[in-house]
Amino acid sequence: MAERWTTRKEYPVTDRIEAAYGGAGWSPRTQSSREEIGRIWRTLGVDTEWRRLRAVLLHCPGPEWEAIADPNLAQMLERPELAASRAEHRALAEAYRACGVTVNMMEPEVVPPPNLLFVADLLFSTPEGVILGRPASTVRAGEECFVARRLAHLGIPVVGMVHGTGVFEGADAMWVDPETVLVASGLRTNDEGAAQVTRILREMGVETVPVGLPFGAMHLMGTFRIVDRDLAFTWANRVPFRVVEVLRARGFEVRFMPDEAEVIDGSALNIVVVGPRRIVMPAGCPVSQACYEESGVSCTTVEVGELMKAAGSIGCMTGVLERDRGCATG
Repeated sequence: MAERWTTRKEYPVTDRIEAAYGGAGWSPRTQSSREEIGRIWRTLGVDTEWRRLRAVLLHCPGPEWEAIADPNLAQMLERPELAASRAEHRALAEAYRACGVTVNMMEPEVVPPPNLLFVADLLFSTPEGVILGRPASTVRAGEECFVARRLAHLGIPVVGMVHGTGVFEGADAMWVDPETVLVASGLRTNDEGAAQVTRILREMGVETVPVGLPFGAMHLMGTFRIVDRDLAFTWANRVPFRVVEVLRARGFEVRFMPDEAEVIDGSALNIVVVGPRRIVMPAGCPVSQACYEESGVSCTTVEVGELMKAAGSIGCMTGVLERDRGCATG
């Protein structure tokens, strides 16, 4: 009869378990990712469209514009003159700095696609980090890679990114209040992209309200802007009915822009709010500026006519990274 052999590894008997295995010295991570902002991650976060603006991300056009042969194929209205465009962009950055806003530049290491200028489309900021966009056109495919690298370098967390068949551009999402975000589906954000953004925000306890856009509208951002906790300006012939309904139900005064030509040709609604009733807007829109000022809105104007040939304006060019939150209103 064959002898049966068994083997048994002997482990030393000890009453000490190393920290790596959960013993004395193990330090559990108990803070939420939101609580770690400002300690592990850079200070960031957005939960309104109107509180004081603290930090933005911009990209000044460069050699990528020298290669533009057909502006229409680059999704532009005309071919912008590079030197004049760069001068306008520097003036925009200085206007933000004069308002006390930290300006971060993209600084790509290689020549980027031609529309990287429009940083607002590539991200949507939340109290916990950034949702990374996925642009809808092949012309802009890959811009999200440049933004992702820059956000990592700045120490800003990406809490989610639209993937698969979803497309999403950040200008299609807008904070109504810290608990509510409007998300539009249309040319630049499809239903799958909107659904992914909704899931990410739901995990933060934020409700999303879906809205549609009319054919020919580029983004939700172009149809209305919130400038204070109770005041919004809209484009009467383009703003979705649901947007006005939601705003009024939450106590907003909704004002309609008085000069549609300035909204279309001058991008009078394509603004950035730098604080309650304080905006940076394109120069050359006197009727719209008077309308803002009648409502107590302080306007800083910047000449961006050359940049606007690329089919966007100040709001499109500005990736918002941080605003005051909570009780801070200044």
